Amino acid sequence: MKILVMGAGKMGSFFIDLLSFEHEVAVFEKDPQRMRFTYNCQRFTKLDEVKDFCPELVINAVTVKYTIPAFEQVLPVLPKDCIISDISSVKTGLKDYYESTGRRYVSTHPMFGPTFANLQQLSEENAIIISEGDYMGRIFFKDLYQKLGLNIYEYTFEEHDKTVAYSLSIPFVSTFVFTAVMKHQEAPGTTFKRHMNIAKGVLNEDDYLLQEILFNPYTHDQVSQIRTELKELLEIIDNKDAEGMKGYLKKIRDNVRRDIEIKQK
Repeated sequence: MKILVMGAGKMGSFFIDLLSFEHEVAVFEKDPQRMRFTYNCQRFTKLDEVKDFCPELVINAVTVKYTIPAFEQVLPVLPKDCIISDISSVKTGLKDYYESTGRRYVSTHPMFGPTFANLQQLSEENAIIISEGDYMGRIFFKDLYQKLGLNIYEYTFEEHDKTVAYSLSIPFVSTFVFTAVMKHQEAPGTTFKRHMNIAKGVLNEDDYLLQEILFNPYTHDQVSQIRTELKELLEIIDNKDAEGMKGYLKKIRDNVRRDIEIKQK
């Protein structure tokens, strides 16, 4: 298959490496410097080159802020039957956009990134395939993600945004709060250092991506739960309520235990 990857950033480069030995792959990137380390693919900086390539599938891997503008730029030079796709972690507005184009499309979300994931061992990582869109496009990504050993889930666009609000906004906000109140320590403990490494990784993400995840319409209720739990915990601390603390620890340990049991089923 002839595949065009848009964007030579971290995830774009990952997909180029992943696909280039079984497919004819090209990358379209305005900044030639970003393509210095791409391998085994054609490198395009002009739309005429994309037109001559005639891709059968486009994977849009640009920064989430420019996902739709990037599609708008390249659509006029794509074959009519070319499947367009994105791997964005924020799907806001994409369903309406896709349907407005009249194009075959598929939308997925590999829920890992080069910052934290071991790209050589992805069996504990997840990917979401949006159940709306082109059947053959979904099959392509399902086969691809299965080869990587990813755990695959199929959600609608709306279900995806609800899931992201839970799985990303809670750890992101928790990390923000940790970073906001932290202070430099000469001899930090192991737990502190682990949290600090997570904070560095999260804050290395694109600002617009972080903003869009937190501005997800389903994020507010998730963050409100954090506020409620902090209020309860602060009351236990202020009152030095040993029984209350015992009950609280039991509650959160039970949450972790249930999560483990669900994953083992």
